Formats: sequence, structure tokens, C-alpha cells
Amino acid sequence: MGLSHLLLIRHAHAGDRASWAAPDVERPLSERGRRQAEGLVALLAAIPFTEVWSSPAVRCVQTVEPLAAARALRVERARLLLEGADPGETMAWLEAKLDRVSLAACTHGDLVPALLDAAAAAGCVLPKDIRWGKGSTWVLERDAGRWLRATYLPAAA
Repeated sequence: MGLSHLLLIRHAHAGDRASWAAPDVERPLSERGRRQAEGLVALLAAIPFTEVWSSPAVRCVQTVEPLAAARALRVERARLLLEGADPGETMAWLEAKLDRVSLAACTHGDLVPALLDAAAAAGCVLPKDIRWGKGSTWVLERDAGRWLRATYLPAAA
């Protein structure tokens, strides 16, 4: 395919897990999180991608809904992006997709560093300061099946 992009997005702010009484997968974005989600539209406007994927968790889906709507795309859900998913399986799935398309993928704070580690182990050049704040995005570039580099974009709001 040539150059492809993986926009690895950590879900936006969703309030305090401990104060949420329902199943955690149903926890929605907070007001701050909604602003962060809206901010992704402008933050990622110059980066090409044709698919939007999300963990089925409500806070992840809500994080990428404005981004998908701005590009007239659907938010697809993948259990491999859920909190606690196996990073190796998730990375293999993402790499297979990236051979055909560029995509945005919204996931959780446990998977982001694990996926970055996997990309680095496969040759991706990462900055020394590795962060993954809520609502932030890592833009990873891949060309001809090889990871090239990654850039961190903090949350927009």
C-alpha cells in the first residue's frame, strides 16, 4: 500500500471510575472528555485515514464519533481494542489492516503503551518522552510493512 498511518487514540476524559456504579464499559465521557473528542477533528484534520475503529466501551466510541462524523465514516467496534485485550493480538490485527488502509483506533490506557512498545520493538522510532494522556493521539507511520516513526499529539482541550 505504501505509507499508512495509525492514529492510536486514548479515550478522552470519562470521569472517576470509582464513582461510576454501572458496568465500566458503559461509562460515558465527561464534559471535559466531550470537548477533547470534538478537538480531535481539528487536531487530526491533516492526517489521512479511511477507517475509524474503537473499543466497544462507550467512552471510546464517544471519543471518535465527532472525528468519524467529520469524515462521513462509521465507527467500527473491535473487542481487540478493549481494556485488557492481548497487545500481541491487537498489534497483529492492526498491522494486517494497515497493509490496506490508514485508520484511527481508540483504545484504553493499558493498550497504548503496550502497542507503542510493540511498534518500537519492530523498528518504529519513538521520542524519548512516552506519554498517553486521556484524549491524546499517537500518529504512527508505516511503509511497506515496516514501522517508521511516531509522533505524540496531546489532547486538544
